[in-house]
Amino acid sequence: MKRADEDEYRQFVEARLDHLRRTAYLLCRDWHTADDLVSITLGKLYRAWPRVRAAENVDAYVRRVLTRVWLDERRRPWRREHSTDEVPDDAAPDSEPDLADRELLLELLGKLPERRRAVVVLRFYCDLSVEETAQILGITTGTVKSQAARALESLRLLAVDQPALRAGRFA
Repeated sequence: MKRADEDEYRQFVEARLDHLRRTAYLLCRDWHTADDLVSITLGKLYRAWPRVRAAENVDAYVRRVLTRVWLDERRRPWRREHSTDEVPDDAAPDSEPDLADRELLLELLGKLPERRRAVVVLRFYCDLSVEETAQILGITTGTVKSQAARALESLRLLAVDQPALRAGRFA
């Protein structure tokens, strides 16, 4: 890769790394796996950067690569480490406000099937259109709409059983 291309690639990565990590986390619900997904995605982008930067919408291209990397990893469970619910003793507690609310929402999101979760993340977190979401996932716009509707209905039904939601914290 030429020096100018590499500089442009580095600037792109620096500007979007945090957003890519958060998107990957919402897909897989594990920070270590999210880092792996982003790393694989960035490696693929680096190898194809001259072609990638010529794309009409580079961000959409990157989201598509990230989503497909996640789906590809899900198809190969023998390559993944298995996460555990036990946190090591030396882990520092997270002091972000509304952590309980975020955890509850992430738990509900994690109960969705993979395709529905991907549709929800792309449509509502990444704020993509139905058409962009369909293109990234390789499905029809009708499938995106039906999967989004079913996902939201599932989330509503799951939320009914949550006392925090009944108390109006998410109203």
